[in-house]
Amino acid sequence: MSSSSRRAVLRGLALAVAATAVPLSGRAPASASASSGISYGTGAGRVPLRQMRGMWIASVANINWPSRTGLSAGQQRAEYLGWLDLARARGLNAVFVQIRPTADAFWPSRYEPWSQYLTGVQGRDPGYDPLAFLVAETHRRGLAFHAWFNPYRVSMQADPALLHPDHPGRRHPDWIVPYGGKLYYNPGMPEVRAFVQDAMMDAVTRYDIDGLHFDDYFYPVNTTAFDDAEAYARYGAGFPDLAAWRRENVDLLVREMQRRVRRVKPEVAWGISPSGIWRNRATDPLGSETSGGQSYDNLHADTRGWVKKGWLDYIAPQLYWYIGQSNADYAKLVPWWSDVAAGTGTQLWIGQAAYKAGAAGQPAEWSRPDELSRHLTLNEGHPEVGGDIWYNSGDVRDDRIGSISAVVTGHYTRPALSPLLPRLASGRAPGRPLVPLARRVPGGVELRILATGRHVPFQYAVFRLDRPAGPGDLADARNLIAVLPAARDLRWTDPAGTGGTAGTAGTAGAGGAGGAYYHVVAVDRAGRLSPPSIGRRAR
Repeated sequence: MSSSSRRAVLRGLALAVAATAVPLSGRAPASASASSGISYGTGAGRVPLRQMRGMWIASVANINWPSRTGLSAGQQRAEYLGWLDLARARGLNAVFVQIRPTADAFWPSRYEPWSQYLTGVQGRDPGYDPLAFLVAETHRRGLAFHAWFNPYRVSMQADPALLHPDHPGRRHPDWIVPYGGKLYYNPGMPEVRAFVQDAMMDAVTRYDIDGLHFDDYFYPVNTTAFDDAEAYARYGAGFPDLAAWRRENVDLLVREMQRRVRRVKPEVAWGISPSGIWRNRATDPLGSETSGGQSYDNLHADTRGWVKKGWLDYIAPQLYWYIGQSNADYAKLVPWWSDVAAGTGTQLWIGQAAYKAGAAGQPAEWSRPDELSRHLTLNEGHPEVGGDIWYNSGDVRDDRIGSISAVVTGHYTRPALSPLLPRLASGRAPGRPLVPLARRVPGGVELRILATGRHVPFQYAVFRLDRPAGPGDLADARNLIAVLPAARDLRWTDPAGTGGTAGTAGTAGAGGAGGAYYHVVAVDRAGRLSPPSIGRRAR
């Protein structure tokens, strides 16, 4: 091939790869996603090139990690590595780890004490920096690390005297509101709102996290039983009622967090996993066809408004209901949220209830091994849905009645790149990798992949075809065979590398005597893609 022809082919391949990263506007056809940058092949069903596949790892009350207090640093590390092994085995590409469960910290915070869920005693140094370890080991395995924070919960018990003596709640008792046997920071006080942002941004600025994540806890109730009357008297002038003022307080937190994250770490994804019902249609004509608890009214969280106003990079509503449930039907909520997210630039990921599948006391529908897999099949008809997050990691591990296995075999057999935020798509791409070697060895085809430039990328995406790639082949997810943690000089063996793929490029095993062709694309932490390497044929 002449040098000019080679340049033309590479330009075509680069354009094909770039096309998978550029968001489309408006409602996309079945072949592409407006909000997630996903590009799909043309075969039966959607085959995503980009898809969020995450799981929540909860630390509050030692739900997941650490499994109990008092473990040594070595035991805590070993447990966490087990969770990462699980994520890889299940075909996931991200973890959402709770590092500030109750106004305390899993890192040496400048603002709050060490978490009691590490050592059993709030304020006691665990002997290492857990967050530094979590981030480094997660990235070492090519997984994204989303730091999960609870903004206002102070304690799972109601006695302020049991907080660490230097806890901000002890130093500022007026910040604290007891309710329901727990303690909360008062969201209506501007100094509280500034403080909790500072406490969370401490982790954002000091660690290489990939995302800042809130769950669905804001105000715990919509009545005066949560006693914020004094703050309302001081700051609530001009609002029609207590609920409107509280909702504005939560709106301020969300909007201000977006501004602070983008100012300091613009490549960090910022999102929330709220309760799955904004409002019921009987309450508001814009609401969903449901009759469950309403986040807008009960938690003072205007989740729909946040998406429409562009205050989030993604929203991950917790749709913890089965298909056909009378008061909250999964099959009705996915279209509703898809319509909310369409055209906004806010990505839509779905929170999935792994904890209900096969669990005692749940309705009979949750005894169906394929219920969760059916959820993902339904999602395929809604291109706005860019993936799923599973609650929680323990249930992903336990796989009661084979429900998670059904998801993996039905939907996660192929690798997927992480979603790319539309606002970051035009950023600087990583350098094109080199593939100087693709040789047949016992057990497959060994590739040697070299990074170029000063920085080693985050991942390598490996594409295998049965002929030299043309424009569009690297936008076809069926040609993607592996997403690997990157290194300056990496050797990896493709165990099925004797032929091509089952995608548009050809059929498995059709590589002929000369073997398959490989292209490798470098991926940075934001998800941007390099131009592809020059194709290398296995010999």
